[in-house]
Amino acid sequence: MSDTFYVTPANEIEKLEDWKYPLAFQAAHHHENLNVSETVEVEWRLRDRMKTVSVALVMCLHIGVDPPDVVKANPCSKLECWIDPFSMTPRRALESIAAELQRQYERWQSKARYKSSLDPTQDDIKKLCMTLRRNAREERILFHYNGHGVPRPTANGEIWVFNKNFTQYIPLSLYDLQKWMSSPSIFVFDCSHAGVVLNLFVKFAEQIDKELEDARKNLAQVSSISSTSTHPASQTMPSLPTSSPIQDILLGACGENELLPMNAELPADLFTSCLTTPIKIALRWYVLQKNISRLNPNIDQDMIDKIPGTVTDRKSMLGELNWIFTAVTDTIAWNSLPKDTFQRLFRQDLLVASLFRNFLLAERIMRSYGCHVCSRPALPPMFEHRLW
Repeated sequence: MSDTFYVTPANEIEKLEDWKYPLAFQAAHHHENLNVSETVEVEWRLRDRMKTVSVALVMCLHIGVDPPDVVKANPCSKLECWIDPFSMTPRRALESIAAELQRQYERWQSKARYKSSLDPTQDDIKKLCMTLRRNAREERILFHYNGHGVPRPTANGEIWVFNKNFTQYIPLSLYDLQKWMSSPSIFVFDCSHAGVVLNLFVKFAEQIDKELEDARKNLAQVSSISSTSTHPASQTMPSLPTSSPIQDILLGACGENELLPMNAELPADLFTSCLTTPIKIALRWYVLQKNISRLNPNIDQDMIDKIPGTVTDRKSMLGELNWIFTAVTDTIAWNSLPKDTFQRLFRQDLLVASLFRNFLLAERIMRSYGCHVCSRPALPPMFEHRLW
C-alpha cells in the first residue's frame, strides 16, 4: 500500500480553518506505538548543598628555626605560597605568606570568613576554632594546617604549636581540635607524617560520635522530666551538634612514615601549591620532567611565570588552561568514583569540589617525589588515569 499525499493549492490555504489544514507524515509507521524501555533518571546534582563559610589558616612556620626532628638538605626547598620567607623579616614573611594563602583560597570562596593564626599557641587555636564555629553554625569550616616549622605529628595523635615565648613546642591533641571545630568541617594537613593524623583522626571521631550519642540520650531523658516541671530553669536545654565528626573531610600531604619533598626546585609547601595554585605547579612540574627535552626543549621556568592572563578569565591563556584542567579532573573523578562519593565531593560545595579536583593533581605530583597523599573519604588511585 503506497503512501498518499494531498497538497492544498496555495490560493486555497487562506480559505481553510486551522483544523482543516492537511497533515503531513500520515504514513502508518508514523502512527505506530514505540516500545521504549523505561529509563531511570539519575540526579547528579545534590539538592542539599553546603557552603564553606569560614576558613582557619594556621601557619606554624617559625621562620629561621628548623624543627629538631628534620634534617634538611642543602640546598633545600624554601618557598611558601610562592614567597621566599628569607627575603624579609620573619614576622613580615609570615604575614605575607598567610595573606597570599588567603588570596589563593578566595578565588573559590571570596565571601568566606578568613582568620589567620600565625605561629599560634593552644589557646589561640581554641579561640579561633570556637569563634568560627559559633559564626558558621551548621555550615562547613575549613582548617588548613601548615606544620613546616614544627615537629612531625606524634603517634598519640598530636600536632604541634608553640608556647607564648617560642621556647617550646606544645602538643595539640587532635581530639581537642575536633571538639573545638565540631562538624561539618574539612581539614588540610600539610606536614610530614600526615597519614598518622588521618588514622588517629578517625579513631577520635568515633569516640566523639559515641559521646555525642550518649549526651543526646541523656538530654532526651532530662527533657522528658523537665516537661512536667514548672521550674523556669529546667526549660533551657543545651544544644548539641547535629552532624557527626565521622563525616568530616580530611586531606593529607603524605603517608604516615613519609617526609615532605625537599627538592630545591620545588616549593616547600608542594602539597598546598597543588591544592591552591594547580596550573602554576603543574606546569613547573612538567618542565622538570626528564622527557620534556623530547617534547619542547625551549620551555623553561621563566616562560611559565610569563603566561598571560588570570585563572578566572577564560578568555586569557592562563584561564583557558585552568578551564581545561577543571574539565579533565572533573571527568576523571566522574569515571572513577561511586555516584554518592562524586556527588558529595564534587557537587555539594564549591570550595570542596575545587580542593578535590586539585587533590587529584597532588596525588600525581606528590607520588613522583615518593609521597602518597591521603584523604578521608579514601579515594581510589587516579594518578595514572588515561585522561592525564
